[in-house]
Amino acid sequence: MIKKTELQKPKSRFLIYTLYGVLFLLVFLWAFKGINYKGVMATARGTFKSMGSGILNPDLEYIKNTTIDGLGYALLETLAIAISGTFISAVISLPIALLASQNIVGKKVGTFGKFLITCIRVFPELILAIIFIKILGPGAMAGVMALGIHSIGMLGKLFSEAIESMDMGSVEALEACGATSLQKLFHGVIPEILPALMGFSLYRFEINTRSASTLGIVGAGGIGAPLLFAITGRNWPRTFTLVFALIITVVLVDLLSGKIRRRIQ
Repeated sequence: MIKKTELQKPKSRFLIYTLYGVLFLLVFLWAFKGINYKGVMATARGTFKSMGSGILNPDLEYIKNTTIDGLGYALLETLAIAISGTFISAVISLPIALLASQNIVGKKVGTFGKFLITCIRVFPELILAIIFIKILGPGAMAGVMALGIHSIGMLGKLFSEAIESMDMGSVEALEACGATSLQKLFHGVIPEILPALMGFSLYRFEINTRSASTLGIVGAGGIGAPLLFAITGRNWPRTFTLVFALIITVVLVDLLSGKIRRRIQ
């Protein structure tokens, strides 16, 4: 015989889900109402036609340009910014991740480390790029520092989670043998989590490759600046030449990074 409480559970669950749905709908309507939509511009049709023409007629002269103003240099600078920023963040993230790992430094220190990582993650790349442009001046170095600092937040969090979930057996064995803290770190902790650290760093490199392409918009080097100039000047053949080149570069980086990650893991 079915009990009364068993019949009430599905009803109460249905009411709760309905309430969640209504709340979600109200929040969505409130957010949508706050958007000031003015409709499609009168010039949209002509812009789309020009864009279509630009897609079919790429700027071949720009592709052949091998100077500092050419496509090749912009792509190489973008990759250089991504590689340098990822390397800096991976190196700095490890000690910060250790500081945030409660199984290594204890709960109080670990909580402070997690708070520090959260604070670093607050600032987006573009804001950091603007700050570093004011400090270092316009150019690729500002982009490297912006990506490097911003990536510490993500890598520090992932590294600390990998350390906290690791098997502590090897560390405990070294401790029983009288190993020092540095010996436990270099012979117990790092070898255990090294594949995960390399995998996370490669994944971050993929993200940084895409992010580096936008930093040029604020003057931090890379392909973003010529892309912005091309869009602003309505030079659609050059715009889509840059876009297609960027797509090909990002896809190749993703494929290569994914292949390396699978080999490591």
